[in-house]
Amino acid sequence: MKVARVIPCLDVTAGRVVKGTKFLDLRDAGDPVELAARYDLEGADELVFLDITASSDNRETTIDMVHRVADEVYIPFTVGGGIRTLEDARQMLRAGADKVSLNTAAVQRPDLITEISAEFGVQCVVCAIDAKRRLPASGDAGEAGDGAEAGDGGEAGDGGEAGDVVDDRDRGADGDGSDAGGWNVADGWEVYLHGGRTPTGIDAVEWAREAVRHGAGEILLTSMDRDGTREGFDLELTRVIGEAVSVPVIASGGVGTIDHLVEGVSEGGADAVLAASIFHFREHTVAEAKGRMAEAGINVRPVSADG
Repeated sequence: MKVARVIPCLDVTAGRVVKGTKFLDLRDAGDPVELAARYDLEGADELVFLDITASSDNRETTIDMVHRVADEVYIPFTVGGGIRTLEDARQMLRAGADKVSLNTAAVQRPDLITEISAEFGVQCVVCAIDAKRRLPASGDAGEAGDGAEAGDGGEAGDGGEAGDVVDDRDRGADGDGSDAGGWNVADGWEVYLHGGRTPTGIDAVEWAREAVRHGAGEILLTSMDRDGTREGFDLELTRVIGEAVSVPVIASGGVGTIDHLVEGVSEGGADAVLAASIFHFREHTVAEAKGRMAEAGINVRPVSADG
């Protein structure tokens, strides 16, 4: 029986953890190293850090943070945001991160996944996918900019600035998102880039499969429709992606209660569940979340007496 993982997500900008809704109304949630240590003690299985600014000016700050987190915690952690090249990934992994998360840059150049996995192994590469449900009556690729919550899995700017143009392979021959390299997205879910600001026309299920073919060892899946709503995961999306790929899927976006974490695994089939606000602002502890999951019959790693 698989062991479901509970993963707090920490959005970081200017060396601080922040939390908001759809990248707006950001609230300071604390020091990333202190929060990481707290979650380690509470029994978190892993951590995810996302640099939501993802500028080159912040690079040294992020690397310093990774060094300090690695010295403080004993659980695996992933770093995402601003990973555009093999050298970017190399810096983060050598600083102490266990995995790197790729989003925009991977869609724009899937071979980046291959390059990183070839050097460090597929277990070090997480493909983050920000997906939004397509409306059957809608003929366009969706509205840009009404997207993801900063920190339940969405990455900001890891493939360039928001004004960058996705190449024709990604946007379709006419650049309108109607067809992306043969990927028809007349329904289902569409992939968005640049922290949820840029529609691509790419079907999320097909991109998940493609990412795994290129060497992604895990999928971090965020529902843009649910992010910030506190209504729970998009269980259908989570289940469809999980059935389409052979690697673990982390469900993200929409957690408002610890029962939503239970649903992500029991109904969505997720291998891991990710949340931010309920942990950052002490609505619940990781130990409480695991306790509820265990009560529901989900196999979780036990929390130590000190957690």
